[in-house]
Amino acid sequence: MTPPSISLAEAGAVDAHFHIWRLSRGDYGWLTPTLGDIYRDVEVADWRALAAPLGIGGGVLVQAAPTAAETEFLLQQADATPAVLGVVGWVDWLAPDVRRHIAALVERPKLKGLRPMLQDIASPDWVLQPGLAPALQAMADHSLAFDALVRPLHLPRIVELARRYPGLRIVIDHGAKPDISGDHWQPWADQLRRVAQETSAVCKWSGLLTEAGARAEPSMLTRWERHLFECFGPDRLLWGSDWPVLELAGDYAVWWQHGLRQAQAAGLDAVQQRAVFGGNARRIYRL
Repeated sequence: MTPPSISLAEAGAVDAHFHIWRLSRGDYGWLTPTLGDIYRDVEVADWRALAAPLGIGGGVLVQAAPTAAETEFLLQQADATPAVLGVVGWVDWLAPDVRRHIAALVERPKLKGLRPMLQDIASPDWVLQPGLAPALQAMADHSLAFDALVRPLHLPRIVELARRYPGLRIVIDHGAKPDISGDHWQPWADQLRRVAQETSAVCKWSGLLTEAGARAEPSMLTRWERHLFECFGPDRLLWGSDWPVLELAGDYAVWWQHGLRQAQAAGLDAVQQRAVFGGNARRIYRL
């Protein structure tokens, strides 16, 4: 039986990670017709139609293109929609005047974080280059969250990043995208535990169904999800949908209901469930 979501709705459930896009904008290099049904325009209203009936009252809108133009587009959409509580955007990380750009962005109240698309950058050491220091320090100074779109090979670099910038709030996206379909437990499991133990980073409980493959059942994720809970606990875990990318593998309502069941199976009490499904996102992103 599906657990009730009434108490979570009353507490202000939050989807910590969703996207929108308009194909005509032309800067989504990764988004091609080969991706099937998600190769279409998706709007905030489309997300609301799925989230609101489940009691999810707000969400964090995350960049999907490495351009300043897309960040402006997302901020405009957020300003027009109260349910969009915050935006994680993008900046030209190596621009000489990046500090000024970040200072201008934080004048927009809904800009809550920034994200380089690390998984798409050839060198896993890119994030540690000295040229990024002005941007990263500016983020720390302005209390912006750093969303880390990473794979397991990046996790040792995230540990070093946290050591260099102790004031930077780091959010690991999608559990660091373990190769669930290939059943590659290591080195992901040990490296993720190291991140949890040696840094103050938090982690999004999102994207795992996609990593499990198009025909995966949510029940296949239990081992991986339990590891997230063991590593980060209910105070450092944020539920998110990763919609509409989620549609490559599953359904929004099914993913939400699966999350509620898993949280209960993990022994989370009502207070801890409210944290994972909304409170932590509000705290980490300062929504």
